[in-house]
Amino acid sequence: MSRARVLDTCDEAVAGIEDGSVVLVGGFGFAGMPFDLLDALIRQGATDLTVVSNNAGNGEVGLAGLLKAGRVRKVVCSFPRQADSYVFDELYRSGRVDLEVVPQGNLAERMRAAGAGIGAFFCPTAVGTPLAEGKETRTIDGREHVLEYPIRGDYALISAHRADPMGNLVYRRTARNFGPVMATAAATTVVQVNEVVALGELDPEAVVTPSIYVDRIVPVQARHYTVQGAR
Repeated sequence: MSRARVLDTCDEAVAGIEDGSVVLVGGFGFAGMPFDLLDALIRQGATDLTVVSNNAGNGEVGLAGLLKAGRVRKVVCSFPRQADSYVFDELYRSGRVDLEVVPQGNLAERMRAAGAGIGAFFCPTAVGTPLAEGKETRTIDGREHVLEYPIRGDYALISAHRADPMGNLVYRRTARNFGPVMATAAATTVVQVNEVVALGELDPEAVVTPSIYVDRIVPVQARHYTVQGAR
């Protein structure tokens, strides 16, 4: 089994991300957001990106910074609007970014399906709403369901607490959120971690994402952000 590449800088970690890529971005608000990788992606210059994330950015950092830099063509998310989502709001209202809203459970399951090799699945969420328009439906056990397809990423940018040199990952509390399913759903998974520890130091029972799903690791210094109010 090959090891993940442990890199020195986030710029190395995001090298090669192409224009037009589908990028899965971990995080629930600021929790688990891979800020350093996103900053490096802004410097790297890839554009016309489709970003899949829980929400559409906060303030002007992280994902919102990528949006502000004009690198995103489309956002696929569950919660596009919040008190501090003004960057996305302005871009969407001016027609400079497209939006696909996906219910949160469907978002997670569609990525999990991609990682598990599931071709599609039926789900009752969104039945009878505009989100189900144009989709195949089927009645199962007397309840209407909508056919949903997997979401696959060219790249996943996620944040974890610790990794070993093989690429096994553990997360810290709620910062785990979408990281595990995104790691399985992307062709290339890039992870920023607070610490890379020696082989054998991670308790195997605590490993959430096994190394087979991880391609690049970069240790970064932990940064803390506070939620900003609306502008």
